[in-house]
Formats: sequence, structure tokens, C-alpha cells
Amino acid sequence: MDLSKVTLEIFSKLEQQWLSHYEATPKTRILSIDGGGTTAIVAGAALLHLQDQIRAQTSDPHAHIADYFDIIAGTGIGALLAAMITAADAFGRPLYTAGDAVRFIADNNRQLYKAKRGGVFLRRRRRFSARSMEKALKRVFQRKDEEGRLLTLKDTCKPLLIPCFDLRSSAPFVFSRADASESPSFNFELWKACRATSATPGLFEPFHFASVDGKTSCAAVDGGLVMNNPAAAAVTHVLHNKRDFPSVNGVEDLLVLSIGNGATAKRVNGLGGDCSTSAVVDIALDGVSETVDQMLGNAFCWNRTDYVRIQAFGLGGEGMEAEEKEVLNERVLESLPFGGKRLLQETNGNRIDSFVQRLVATGKTSLPPSPCKVPP
Repeated sequence: MDLSKVTLEIFSKLEQQWLSHYEATPKTRILSIDGGGTTAIVAGAALLHLQDQIRAQTSDPHAHIADYFDIIAGTGIGALLAAMITAADAFGRPLYTAGDAVRFIADNNRQLYKAKRGGVFLRRRRRFSARSMEKALKRVFQRKDEEGRLLTLKDTCKPLLIPCFDLRSSAPFVFSRADASESPSFNFELWKACRATSATPGLFEPFHFASVDGKTSCAAVDGGLVMNNPAAAAVTHVLHNKRDFPSVNGVEDLLVLSIGNGATAKRVNGLGGDCSTSAVVDIALDGVSETVDQMLGNAFCWNRTDYVRIQAFGLGGEGMEAEEKEVLNERVLESLPFGGKRLLQETNGNRIDSFVQRLVATGKTSLPPSPCKVPP
């Protein structure tokens, strides 16, 4: 009898430890940033508030967004934000804050999207200068302490995903730190990844580029045409990448924050039936983003708190600060499992606050910061 009691007590303690470990196992945290537009007002406002809340709730004025996410994905202008907040310094720590990234886009917007000169015959369609954008991107992804070496996908503090569309293979191409770690044939300079995913048809010519060893080449156009909302690509990547995410068996092991960049189709409505290339692209980008949101809403319908979507539809303030406030104060429009949307009482700012509480509760991520660096 005494032996039975001891055995029962031992198994009870083992069960409690197992349950405690199971409940405490942190979810893999994904941050996804949409493409669309050139100013990144929605994404910028959300990222700034996200960083401010992380710092406030951790009492750490130097905390970075990348410290609390396991993987970050971005398309178009969202890819530039994602690449900047994951780019690593010489010690494997984030090179830029969210504020630095948003400020860079605001201060260099005219250079990133500089209109081409039309010469004697003015172009009917507005095009942007690839050379001007490339110059700005090379400057921001250059390592000053290593004789101007350009950063690559391997020089990131967290796994990074950036999609584009390859005209040569007629298929999507996804820049991935996981692939870059496996082979130099899939390692690309960060400025090239950002340039490729931003090559919007009608605004930029297709971008021809190669990997660091020259063995893999692409002719890229805007990744937004197929993955303007890269959240689904990030979820799929994590579910199938057992090397980096061995504990993930299904969506129940994930925590996803998806940040939109405004509803581009809303702006198209005011074009008076314009069916130009840029108008069609805007509609396509918006449709892709909303479709992915609907799909992920269905996948996480059992627990909607594990999937949070930040989007804005009613921008109209005067100036950047006014529009940033509108983004955070706008009420959430949530996708329903079987189609349609519902307007919630909570705002985008409220949702980010609640999400950060869960991030902070589980602590910083434990993934290695970079395949080639170890922090001091």
C-alpha cells in the first residue's frame, strides 16, 4: 500500500511537470508585413506602436521587434521594413530599430520612387528610376565597419522571407535565410531581394539579378502579384522547416501578427474606371491580401487570438502623424470563417497592445540570431 502511494505520488509529480512544460512551451511567433503603396503608412504606424509597446511592457528601452519574433516576412515596401528590422550588425544584433526603418522610407521616399525623365516624348505611364532605388537600397544595407560590404540574407538576426515572381520560371521565388544558410547559390544581397520584390509592372522594369556565387539567377517582378500578404508563405515555411522549427506540428503551435498596408482597391475606385496596368496591379494586390487573410482566418477559427490582422481602410487625415493616429484608432474589420467581415469594437491599437502582452509573457525568442554570428 505504501509502495502504491509512493508510486502514485511520483507519477502525479511527473504528470504535473509534463503538463507544466506543455503549457509553457512557447508558440512560434510570425510577423508578416504586406506590400502595396510607397509610403508604408499603415505598416509603419503598426510597427512603431508594436515596438513602443514591447519596450513599455518589458521596461527595456532598447528592445527590438526582432527579439520577440521567430521569423519575419515582407513583400514590396513591407519587405524593406522586414529586411531593415532583421538586418544584423557585426555581433548578430538588429542593426536598425522600427523607427529607423520607418524614418528611412519617409526621408528617402523620393529617391526610392523617383520618377523617370520622359525626355522629348513624355511617357503616358508614370515609371520610377531603378537606378535611384538601387542606390538608396545599397546605402542602407551596407556594413560600414567592414569596408562597405553589402549585407546578404545570411546577415540577419532572425529568419527572413521575401517573395518575388520569376519571369524565367513563371513561378514565385522566395528569398529565405534558411536556403541561404544551406548554399551560397541561394544567398542574395538584401538590397537585391528588396529591389526584386518591388519591381511592380508598369512602374519598374523587371529586375535581373544573381546569387552571391552567380549560380542562381532570376528575372523578377513584384512579389505582391502572388504574395502581397506573405503571411501564408511564412506559415507554410514554418510548418515544413523542421530544422529551424522542430516543435511546430500545426497552426495551434503558431502565433501570427499580419500587418496590412492599406486597402489599395479603395484608391482605385476614384480613378473613374481607369483600367491601366497600375490600376489592375492595385486591385490584384488588394485581392491577394484579402484572400490570404480569409484563408488564415479559417485556419485559426478555433482560436482567433493566435492570428491577428492589422489593416486600415479609412485613411484621410492631413499629414503623416494624423494618418498614423487614424491607423491605430480604426476599429478592426475581421474576416469571418465562411466569408464576409464583421466590425469589432476594439481598435488596431488595442489589438497590438493585447498581442504584445502575449509576446512579452513568453519572453524573447531562443532561435540562433544568425547562421554565421554569435552575440557577445
